Amino acid sequence: MTCRRNCPGTIEDGYCDTCGMAPLKGPAPAAAPRQAVPAEVTGVTAGSRPRRPPLSGSADPVIARTATAPSVRTAALSTRTGGSARTGSSRSMSRRRFGGGLVDVAPLEPRDPASAIMAVAEVPEDKRYCAKCGNAVGRSRGDRPGRTSGFCPSCGEAFDVTPKLAKGDLVAGQYEVVGALAHGGLGWIHLAVDKNVSDRWVVLKGLLNSGDEDALAAAVAERRFLAEVEHPGIVKIYNFVEHDGAGYIVMEYVGGESLKDILKTRRTQAGHADPLPVDQALAYALEVMPAFGYLHDRGLIFCDFKPDNVIQTGDQVKLIDLGGVVHIDDHDAALYGTLGYQAPEMATAGPSIQSDLFTIGRTLAVLTTDFRGYQSTFKDSLPERRDFEVYERHESFYRLLLRATSIDPAERFVDAAEMTEQMLGVLREVLAADGTPRPATSRLFTGEMRTEAGRDEPQWRYLPSPMVDLTDPAAAFLASVTVTDPREVLALLGKAPEHTIEVQLRALRAYVDIGADAHAHATKLLNTIVTAYGQDWRVGWYDGLLALASGDHGRARERFDAVYSVLPGELAPKLALGLSLELAGKHALAAGYYDVVSRTDPAYTTAAAGLARCRLEVGDRDGAVEAYNRVPGTSSAYRSSQVGAVRALVRAESRDPSDVAALATAAALIEKLEMEAAQIAALRAELLERALTAIAKGLQVPQAVLGTGDGNAREREVRFALEGAYREMARAVSGSEKISLVDKANSVRPRTRT
Repeated sequence: MTCRRNCPGTIEDGYCDTCGMAPLKGPAPAAAPRQAVPAEVTGVTAGSRPRRPPLSGSADPVIARTATAPSVRTAALSTRTGGSARTGSSRSMSRRRFGGGLVDVAPLEPRDPASAIMAVAEVPEDKRYCAKCGNAVGRSRGDRPGRTSGFCPSCGEAFDVTPKLAKGDLVAGQYEVVGALAHGGLGWIHLAVDKNVSDRWVVLKGLLNSGDEDALAAAVAERRFLAEVEHPGIVKIYNFVEHDGAGYIVMEYVGGESLKDILKTRRTQAGHADPLPVDQALAYALEVMPAFGYLHDRGLIFCDFKPDNVIQTGDQVKLIDLGGVVHIDDHDAALYGTLGYQAPEMATAGPSIQSDLFTIGRTLAVLTTDFRGYQSTFKDSLPERRDFEVYERHESFYRLLLRATSIDPAERFVDAAEMTEQMLGVLREVLAADGTPRPATSRLFTGEMRTEAGRDEPQWRYLPSPMVDLTDPAAAFLASVTVTDPREVLALLGKAPEHTIEVQLRALRAYVDIGADAHAHATKLLNTIVTAYGQDWRVGWYDGLLALASGDHGRARERFDAVYSVLPGELAPKLALGLSLELAGKHALAAGYYDVVSRTDPAYTTAAAGLARCRLEVGDRDGAVEAYNRVPGTSSAYRSSQVGAVRALVRAESRDPSDVAALATAAALIEKLEMEAAQIAALRAELLERALTAIAKGLQVPQAVLGTGDGNAREREVRFALEGAYREMARAVSGSEKISLVDKANSVRPRTRT
């Protein structure tokens, strides 16, 4: 029986004689090309820790919890393959989009693993540190080179940074050493050939100092539980062996380039620091998020995530170097991390899901900026947003980093799933900057609540609403409450089987909808919810909504800003911020948020309308027309958006030829509108009134405003057309309004001979 894992071997005694794996039951996976070596992995010992107190929710009124957010997982990475890595794969390189299928990242071409061997296997002096106290060891003095072995001058601990294995050594009678690949916090990393499994490439990871008890304990811990880790996005642990009194972990060989290597290559090619574009950095991070979710679900904390420990191999991304992984309940394990990436509470409170998410945020910051001082001045913080253009351009990305790297673990993301959700949202925003929207349905908010497509005004009632948490005991009951009158809603909620937080939030919204008469009740209920359940983003959202309804635009902005910081990938908070700023008269600031929302998801038609209004307020007529034109033709608001574009063009003051040209553009838009005759006539009347004003000022008005011919329109023709528009409008009304329109028609009609 042949092996079906893209491997030339045959099944003997239940296992393949080439790749050493059990026979595949399902379809054979595609082979993954082998590439370069794992990057250097440096570690800093953080020491043992006491038992951790449980994390508590933030008492800060700025929203900090999203525990009720639904989980979301991105698709798993491609299946890991076996096969003879020594002979390599001959298949052509595939191309797979990263970041939830949103970002195109070129696969890396395979290369001979043996070419990655270090020419001289030695640890650079500037990276020699005592494994016990962390102080520098083995440094040169004058002309005398630093020692590669000896004792730490600070604590007396023995050190030895020389590799214990040489080319040709046969470890455990099975693994033939080819050479050293790199060195890290737990020791040397060697490339070897597995003589028992068809000469496949493997990696041997040994101890930096075989006499270091903490390092030995960490290696033993790896042997105990890491062999059970099986995920396509995580390097596989095959075995744990001993050789000459030292322990070695046998791992899957992952060829490729680390993110650190990719950054170095970009710097070399550019001649200066050249960080990754934000979309690529997010795409890489999103590829490893399922691996973090997998580890966390099993109570394992990676601890030492950084650009060195992410490898792109072919069209896959993998986590490597599990040397720092600990069980979340292991309170005695030595901790390994890297200054500048490690969460500040690690040495005291120990590792947690939130400490891992901190390292992801720090890694994103290093990948996307020339982040100088990240291991010193900013080792526990981020620079100001104004310090980097990429932060200025992508506010949501900056807020994502701020939340992930908050000093307070309780204010970070709840888990990898929640962080993934927000990262995807931020990625969509970043990608939309190129003019191509890539929208997705929110799992936390409804769509906008705009029901009157013809109305174009700032209105808080149009804002989306938080989705009901389906795990709430009253979720099914709330789904049955379909009435829209807020007083009827309150009557039904009084019969709820259980007054959960979701029931109370729905009642709070009903009080807000009633208006000023119920604001006192709304405020009282809001305080009751905060007292009973504490602060979370939903409470902050309804607090902001109440502030808007009450006319307190400053407080509304504060509340929605806090929600934005918690949910940087959601569009609803940005839409609410734009509305708050517009109502407060800050049109330029409001336009920025409206622009992001409308550009990312054109289905938010209120964002396009708000952007147009704000641009008109600051004198940007063409920008307003562009905003109105963002509304998709399939939207119920399309017609009203085109009417808005016409009125924006007609609004020109007719002071120069460009304003007159806008009238011709407006006329062309009117011709395309499908509306009632009287409505079309009303728009034509506005257009022709402006045309008459322009002619009176001595400007040439193009014939296009009349819908026919070339050249310039004559005043007489414009007057006849305007008279016709007034009379068409008069046919659709009666009474005094009809009389007024007929009088206008008569007054504008040019003199004629009878």
